[in-house]
Amino acid sequence: MRKSTAPKAKKQIKKQILDKIDWKSFCKEGLSVIGVDEVGRGCLAGPVYAAAAILNHCDHDHLLTDSKLMSEAQRDEWAPKLLVEHKIGIGLATVEEIEELNILQASFLAMKRAIEALSVSSGIVLVDGHMKIPGLMGFEQQAIVKGDLRVAPISAASIVAKVTRDQKMKELGKEFPQYGFEIHKGYATPQHREAIQKIGPCHIHRKTFGGVKEYLISSQTELFIP
Repeated sequence: MRKSTAPKAKKQIKKQILDKIDWKSFCKEGLSVIGVDEVGRGCLAGPVYAAAAILNHCDHDHLLTDSKLMSEAQRDEWAPKLLVEHKIGIGLATVEEIEELNILQASFLAMKRAIEALSVSSGIVLVDGHMKIPGLMGFEQQAIVKGDLRVAPISAASIVAKVTRDQKMKELGKEFPQYGFEIHKGYATPQHREAIQKIGPCHIHRKTFGGVKEYLISSQTELFIP
């Protein structure tokens, strides 16, 4: 009986997905290659952040990876280097914009703002994930699955966006000490969920998100402000 090749094929596909991509292969004369990524999309509180990165050299490409695979200390070490040695733009969408637009559109807005912060009018944008940024005029785009793991400019954007947002959440942790934002950064950890259940949401919680909206007393009641 002939053996099925399906398992082997699946392994090959998985390997292809995880293979590193040389960002210089996207280079075209006169156009910058811009890596873009967002962070905080799945959080229950706080803004969503994005960064856009144009790498000026490839000296440490092999050391850059998805920020989620790095320790906080590693990210904190790399972010300042990236900001000094490369061209980086940072953008965000507020909690109010997340609630008005929905989290997907707010993430796109943050990415657009990060690209605008680069002060370039054209380029080739490499976006982490499977969706291009809608309405981004003047730029070519390529969506890359697992781009934060596979493409150095996207990895750089991932690291800077993560460190920038984490710092903001640490500041909010001082302002709203009851929730522990400095620890979980707004993600839906058991500690965070328990605090929302006991205290109720504050104004930086995303009121349209499950895990928050259930604990709003009524539309006429102001959110708890510690």
